[in-house]
Amino acid sequence: MPATTLIGAARTRPCTLVVCRGCCCGDARKYPGYDHDWQLERWQAAARASQGRFAVRVVDCLGPCDQANVVVLQPSAQGRARGGKATWIGWSMGDDATDEVLAWAEAGGPGLAPAPIALELQFIEAQGERVRRRRSR
Repeated sequence: MPATTLIGAARTRPCTLVVCRGCCCGDARKYPGYDHDWQLERWQAAARASQGRFAVRVVDCLGPCDQANVVVLQPSAQGRARGGKATWIGWSMGDDATDEVLAWAEAGGPGLAPAPIALELQFIEAQGERVRRRRSR
């Protein structure tokens, strides 16, 4: 495998959790009784406590609404250099899923640490992969 050269900000990019909070994800109307704000605050608090090793970014919509709540764990620069790829996770609600996503991110994320086995059951296809496959048919 050829060496990867990272330039600029990519050289220091932390493992990043991208959290969908658009039309379906994080919506109490779709999932009443679940505290979406608590989950997001928990992830953000962990990111603040990591002193820059882990970040959280909130976006409007990641796309696969039928698998809400969707999050994407992006590898850090070091994780990407070791072959880590962005990992899409669906149905990311509940204490167990929240804990597993957080534990994986804190351990370094894709490319640096193995995903929790139970969390692998929630891996979903990246939205862009769905679109590319549909267009190629």
